[in-house]
Amino acid sequence: MSQHIEIEFKNLLKKEEFSRLQTYFKLDGSKFKKQVNHYFDTSSFSLKNAGSALRIREKGNQYELTLKQPDETGLLETSQILSGQEASAALQHSVFPEGIIKDSLANMRVDTDSLVFFGSLTTLRAEKEYENGLIVLDHSYYLNKEDFELEYEVTDAIEGLSIFNNLLEELNIPKRETDNKIKRFYNEKYKQLRN
Repeated sequence: MSQHIEIEFKNLLKKEEFSRLQTYFKLDGSKFKKQVNHYFDTSSFSLKNAGSALRIREKGNQYELTLKQPDETGLLETSQILSGQEASAALQHSVFPEGIIKDSLANMRVDTDSLVFFGSLTTLRAEKEYENGLIVLDHSYYLNKEDFELEYEVTDAIEGLSIFNNLLEELNIPKRETDNKIKRFYNEKYKQLRN
């Protein structure tokens, strides 16, 4: 189990901008690793409405259950490692193990029995240490859609924002309002449900 405050800056990219960043940071195809985020919420979107998100991240044969909740300086991330059997029970039957996340959901008045698996988002991700933070390049696929994203994860929000903005300016990449992955996933899901 772990908890930490996530402070990160994001920018959606065009494919050409993504390629430019790959070159700039010397991140060839071998540096990208696959991960799959499996998203859950109630049928009435209780977590989304509370500004929160619940996912199981699958990397190889490792599974991590993470609850993200709003916090003053970013997002409070609470994580717990799952066995393959526990991940399978959650994905197939919405059965979640005992632990801090189940307790946190209960504090939010969200019953894990009401959670529904909404779908998955697959990401090819490369990371590189940069100026007291972590640069992340993501190429994601979900619901017949793909996108490209730059993230910069930091511990100091003010310094991090300055470095992030300078990097975008240096590489002539326009700053774009960027929702996090789960919001982009849900926006696409809503769009498909309406059509």
